[in-house]
Amino acid sequence: MNSKKLAGVCLLLCTFPAWAIEPFIVKDIRVEGIQRTEPGTVFSYLPIKVGDTVNDRTAESAIHALFATGFFKDVELKVDHGVLIVRVRERPSIASIEINGAKEFPKDQLKDGMKYAGLAVARIFDKGALDKATQELKREYVARGKYAVSVTTTVTELERNRVAIVFNVVEGDVAKIKQINLVGNHAYTEQELLEQMKLGTPKWYSFFSSNDQYSKQKLSADLETLRSFYMDNGYMEFNIDSTQVSITPDKKDIYITVNITEGAKYKVSKVSVSGDTLIPKEDIEKLIQLKAGDSFSRKALTESTKKIGERYGQDGYAFANVNAIPDINKEKHEVSFTLAVDPGQRAYIRNINISGNNKTRDEVIRREFRQFEGEWFDVDKVKKSKQRVDRLDFFSEVNIETPQVNGTQDQMDVNMAVKEKSTGSVSVGAGFSSGQGVILTAGVTQSNLFGSGNNLSTQINTGRFNQVISVSYTNPYYTDDGVSRGFDVYKRNIDSQYTAVSQYSTHTWGTGVRYGVPTGENTSINYGLAAERTILGLFPGSPTRLQEYVNIAGLSTNALLGTIGWGRDSRDSAIFTTTGSVQRASTEIALPVLDQRYYKMDFLDQWFHPVADNVTLMLNGEAGVAGGILGGQLPFFKNFYAGGPGSVRGYQVNSLGPRDNTDLVLGGPRRVLTSVEVMSPFPGTAKDQSVRISGFIDGGAVYGPSDMPGATGMRYSTGVAITWISPVGPLKFSYAIPIHSQPVDLTQRFQFTLGSMF
Repeated sequence: MNSKKLAGVCLLLCTFPAWAIEPFIVKDIRVEGIQRTEPGTVFSYLPIKVGDTVNDRTAESAIHALFATGFFKDVELKVDHGVLIVRVRERPSIASIEINGAKEFPKDQLKDGMKYAGLAVARIFDKGALDKATQELKREYVARGKYAVSVTTTVTELERNRVAIVFNVVEGDVAKIKQINLVGNHAYTEQELLEQMKLGTPKWYSFFSSNDQYSKQKLSADLETLRSFYMDNGYMEFNIDSTQVSITPDKKDIYITVNITEGAKYKVSKVSVSGDTLIPKEDIEKLIQLKAGDSFSRKALTESTKKIGERYGQDGYAFANVNAIPDINKEKHEVSFTLAVDPGQRAYIRNINISGNNKTRDEVIRREFRQFEGEWFDVDKVKKSKQRVDRLDFFSEVNIETPQVNGTQDQMDVNMAVKEKSTGSVSVGAGFSSGQGVILTAGVTQSNLFGSGNNLSTQINTGRFNQVISVSYTNPYYTDDGVSRGFDVYKRNIDSQYTAVSQYSTHTWGTGVRYGVPTGENTSINYGLAAERTILGLFPGSPTRLQEYVNIAGLSTNALLGTIGWGRDSRDSAIFTTTGSVQRASTEIALPVLDQRYYKMDFLDQWFHPVADNVTLMLNGEAGVAGGILGGQLPFFKNFYAGGPGSVRGYQVNSLGPRDNTDLVLGGPRRVLTSVEVMSPFPGTAKDQSVRISGFIDGGAVYGPSDMPGATGMRYSTGVAITWISPVGPLKFSYAIPIHSQPVDLTQRFQFTLGSMF
């Protein structure tokens, strides 16, 4: 042993006895070195009190207890004539946290994530919390596919025992999926299976969807999609054996390998029903979508058990249980199922509870319910109630649950949670053309006045071409059985001499009353009566046909207008429709007691049908016809028009149809509109349907005298549209390419409408 080592051992042996504490009785306790921590806090954690006897064991326990608080980085115990001196050195507090180089995330979001790791301004600095926050920061970036992210930290000591923490982030590039390999597939090609998956290699549209960026959650979802694909096509023994995900050293490319075992394809040999069914078995068997001879399909089997359960739910058996018991013959590759039915106990509704309606009155929601308290539970009535509340269009979300009442076997509650949205709106419509520039219209509507469900709509337009002041009020429940009543008062001035429409002006005053009467769950009729006075004005350039009308009817005309209509609405939602239809028919007749004598009829039919997950097909058709009665003549200002948003996109607003000798639009007594549109969420927005994209084909025509330009022939357009339910209101954009247009047509490819909520 050399001299240096010997000297070190001797020093250690000499100092060791100094660590020991001679047992003594504590006469007093004094704390030294604290700056932010209250003495009482130290005393509360110190396991030694005045009067206690202190020895080596109690002293060691006291030091451990104070270190465990995390407040101190050094603790020392001393004794001075029976006084226990606790000398501490506090850990620094965090004065500030800065993040440099972060662009992918808002800095406030990253700091909120650090709080969960224990790192925040004014907290005690802990090196472990700093490491944890660093790893959490990296995890956020890895979840976005940025595997090359680099995070370094700098801790700077400040005065008053504080520190400043700086995170320096180098985000790096997003890692892309270079290749996906499927091993073990024989029944389907690799390309067929890859088409089932959302993850894929980079494509031109990957910018919108980010599906070329790997995430564990997306891969898990894709693997379940593959499993469902095989299970729905007969491969009930399908299995995913393993998955491997590797990344290149530069952390830019990712390779995914999925090993699968397809197994044999199974046929269904028999499907039978057993148990105390209560409902005739023949009725249950009609609901079974899986028949003998079919290939096994997990989706069809699940849908069958679901429909049987819902059928029992219509009779109040809310807790009906339907189990599919398989009998597998592996030699023949056949499987039979016995659907064991247990209806359970019939249940009735105890309470209907509504939450989230801070503005809308309870009665406005409850009057839409078709499931009532004290009634037997009916799953169809519960669904219909949700659908009707949804169609009010007062809420952005409508959710309904039917939990069992605790401690009972035959009672349920209906809990509806709604999320209110702004029901007042200032709507603005706009288009652009080189000839007219920007065309604007505006209106103000409150569809849920003071939470009563009543509708108040005012329109004020002081534009150059169309000046309108109108007020409309509707009470949808004028009577308890759902009869609505509304009033309209309006003044409308039109000056068309600077538009594509024939040159004339009108000054119209009117007022009316209308009623709506429900005739079924989804149908209603409406009728009304209005008085209207119109003063006409012509210009030197007004066409001959308008002058001929004025010569017969005069410049001032009065009309008593009777209206009657019928409507049917079976849509599943007024917010984002995926299935159902809307039909409306209306007739306006100028009664022959005043100057004007004419009729005007219009019919609308819209049909929505889901064609794939989150993809909806919409077919729209509209037809209108008008004319004079009892020797009267249809006023030219009551003609039909077409073109623009809501009609035939790609053409200027109201620009289609017959034209006069000055090449201005006259409108016509007959109109046909049609549209085919496929709608889906915008790529990359997943299930968030606030942004939807659609492809469409529009068609339409306005018919009049055949000797006029543009009087005959359909006009078509095709294009894409984007609808965004934004925080400031609905925004709709469309870009359409006219098809089969004529030289006299005015085209307008880009059009949009917008609104803001208040």
